[in-house]
Amino acid sequence: MSTTDLERDIARIASAARECARALTKTTNQARNEALRKIAARIRECAPDILAENAKDLVAAEQDGLSSAMVDRLFLDDARLGAVADAVAEIAELPDLIGRLERAETRPNGLQVARMRIPLGVILMIYESRPNVTADAAALCLKAGNAVILRGGSEAFHSNRAIGRAVAAGLEQAGLNPRSVQVVGNTERESIELLLHHDKEIDLVIPRGGEGLIRFVAQESRIPVVQHYKGVCHVYVDVKADLDMALAIAENAKVQRPGVCNACETVLVHADVAAQFVPRLCARYAECGVEIHGDERVRELGGEAIIPATEGDWSTEYLDLTVAIRVVADLAAAVAHIEQYGSDHTEAIVTADAAAAERFLNEIQSSTVVVNASTRFADGGELGLGAEVGISTTKLHAYGPMGAEGLTTTKFVVRGTGQIRT
Repeated sequence: MSTTDLERDIARIASAARECARALTKTTNQARNEALRKIAARIRECAPDILAENAKDLVAAEQDGLSSAMVDRLFLDDARLGAVADAVAEIAELPDLIGRLERAETRPNGLQVARMRIPLGVILMIYESRPNVTADAAALCLKAGNAVILRGGSEAFHSNRAIGRAVAAGLEQAGLNPRSVQVVGNTERESIELLLHHDKEIDLVIPRGGEGLIRFVAQESRIPVVQHYKGVCHVYVDVKADLDMALAIAENAKVQRPGVCNACETVLVHADVAAQFVPRLCARYAECGVEIHGDERVRELGGEAIIPATEGDWSTEYLDLTVAIRVVADLAAAVAHIEQYGSDHTEAIVTADAAAAERFLNEIQSSTVVVNASTRFADGGELGLGAEVGISTTKLHAYGPMGAEGLTTTKFVVRGTGQIRT
C-alpha cells in the first residue's frame, strides 16, 4: 500500500470511529449489553475459524523465532477462547456506568450539583501478541460507550482479524454499527504513526506490549497515552511469614505464567528467616526450571548453581523462568528496594504480622499491593473488572488494571431553579 493510500485508509478509520462514538452516546446501556452478549455468542460460534487463523500465526511465530513468552501470549485453544467469550459475557453483566450520577449535593444557593459518568469517546489500542485483547478491549470499550480502533501486532494478525469479524457480526446482529470496533487491516508500522497523529478523532491511546512499543507510542503520540513500561513485581517474605505459604506464593507468582507483566521478578527475604527459607525457595525454583540470580547471602544459602546478581538484575523484567532473589535487613529495606527498582506495578508481602502488612500497604505506592497472595492476581478479571484493557502505571486518570470505569470520565450536571450569579 502506498503512503497516500495508507494515509487515506487511516483517516477513514479515524473518521468512522468518531462518528460511531457519537452514535454510541445515544444508545442505551441495555442495547450495549445485548450487543456484548451477541458478540460472546459469535466468538463461540466462530471458534473453528478463529483457532484455524490462530494456527497460522503460531506457525509464523515458530518460523520467526518468537520467544516462548510471546508464543504463550499468542496461543489460543478451546479453553482459552472459551474464557475470552466468557469474559465478554461477564462484562455485559457488570453494573452499568454510563449516565450514573455520583457525588450529588445541593449547594447553599439551592443548585443541585452532581457528576455524570460519560464515555471518553474514541480509544486507540496498540498491542502485541495477545489476541484476547481484541475481544477484551472491544467489550470494555463498548460497555463504557466508546468506539475503539484496534491495532494488533503482525504476529497475531490472522487471529485478531478473525476475532474482529466475530465482534462485527455480533454488533450487526444487535443493530449497532459494526465499525464501532475496527481492527486495522494492515501491519505497516507507519499506520501506528499516522493513527497517533489523529488527535481530533481519537481521545486516548492505550499501548499494551513491550517497553519499546510503549516508549515509541509515548514519544510519537499527539494524543494522551496510558503508560505501562514494564512489570518488575516483587514478593517480600517478612520475618513473621508462614514459610509454607511464602513458598507457594513465590512459586505461583514466578512459575504459573512467567511471561506476563504481573509475574514476580524479584523475591526479597527478611534476613532473620533467610537461613530457613532461601534453601527451600532455591530448591523449589530449581525443580521448576527457574534460573536464579542471587546476592552474596543467597549464593551462600542456595548453592553453587545460583548466578551472581548484578545491579541490572534488580530492575529487569525477565518475562521468563528467571528470578532475582535478595536478602534484606527488614521491612524498611524491602520498601526501599522496591522504591528504587520497582516499576509501580504489583508488590506482595507475605506476613502474619498485621502491623507489617498495614505498613507495607501504606508505604508501597505501586498500582496493586497484595498481602498474603500471589502477584498474579493483579488482573482485571481476577479483581472483578470482568477483563482489562491493560494495567496503568501512570497515576493520572487510571492506576492499575483498567476496566470499563477506567474508560470513562465524568461531567458536571447542574440543576437550578432560576439562580443567577452575583
